[in-house]
Amino acid sequence: MASEERYLIEAAQRDPTHFAELYEEHFPRIYAYIAKRIHERDAAQDLTAEVFQSALANLQGYEWRGVPFAAWLYRIAANAVADHWKKVSRPSASGWVIAREESDAIERRATLFRLVDRLPGNQRRVVIMRFAEGRSIREVARQIGRSEGAVKQLQWRALQKLRAEIRPSECGGLPPPL
Repeated sequence: MASEERYLIEAAQRDPTHFAELYEEHFPRIYAYIAKRIHERDAAQDLTAEVFQSALANLQGYEWRGVPFAAWLYRIAANAVADHWKKVSRPSASGWVIAREESDAIERRATLFRLVDRLPGNQRRVVIMRFAEGRSIREVARQIGRSEGAVKQLQWRALQKLRAEIRPSECGGLPPPL
């Protein structure tokens, strides 16, 4: 599957018309991710379009590292959502407090994405597949060619490493969003 995705990415880098296949495959999850955080259909649709426009515009700079393409799209989406909340977080009545809390949560998620990026390859891949893509232990094991026990161990080690790296100050005093 990874080699198939890599082929699609390389084809899209050579000829942008092939980006449509990547768009079709990833649109539902990226839209759902954004819609869950924005709660306004038009804005979620606009942001999803911006994410894919940005991905297409920056595709030449994308470098395959064995991590699912979706992880890159989720990072772009997280940044787009954070930017959206910063724009709407203008001090006005009680809406500012809610928007600020949403913005803080998004910033915590962006920090988490950066920390996930620094995990060793197999741990990073398992975390992305389990939590960003919502796959089961069995699906992950099948896809990476490891036993379910090995996937559970990789996930446990990755989560331990993330918990150790997330300081309370980065999470606003709240427990990490794991």
